[in-house]
Amino acid sequence: METKIKYNYQDYLQLSDDRRYEIIDGDLFMVPSPNEAHQYILSNIFYILSDHVRKNKLGAVYCAPFDILFTEEDVVQPDLIFVSNENAKVITKDNIKGTPDLLVEILSPSTSKRDMGIKKKLYARHGVREYWIVDPKNETVEVYSLKGLEFESKLHGVQDCLHSCVIKNLTVEVKGIFV
Repeated sequence: METKIKYNYQDYLQLSDDRRYEIIDGDLFMVPSPNEAHQYILSNIFYILSDHVRKNKLGAVYCAPFDILFTEEDVVQPDLIFVSNENAKVITKDNIKGTPDLLVEILSPSTSKRDMGIKKKLYARHGVREYWIVDPKNETVEVYSLKGLEFESKLHGVQDCLHSCVIKNLTVEVKGIFV
């Protein structure tokens, strides 16, 4: 019988720094480097969120790579992270230990299945209040809001504005993410 290796944060810390990795339920995943379109979209979202959060003194916004430790066996690097002032205790100098308020993942061919599957389940299980999945191909943003133990979703296209239930008074013109 074959025994499957389970990884934890201590194993993760021993991995090479020249690549990005995540651990979900003890399984190790390599995260490939994003392409130009991904980075462009990420910079747009970061600017929109960071500008609003700073002006209104609501918390902190971070871009990957920055580790989130939900548990020793669940370590992820979402594309974008928001932590409210009320939740700031989870921020350490090395990582985030606990649950951020909002996470954003930008789909790519190599990560989309994981982002929409096991990571979405992981984020709900750990109480992430809002999760955005940004689809560059279809120019949509699906906003998942935690209701109880599960996410409810609403899909937004480039003609829409989205409203965050986590970042106070944030309204985003979806087309501004992709232009």
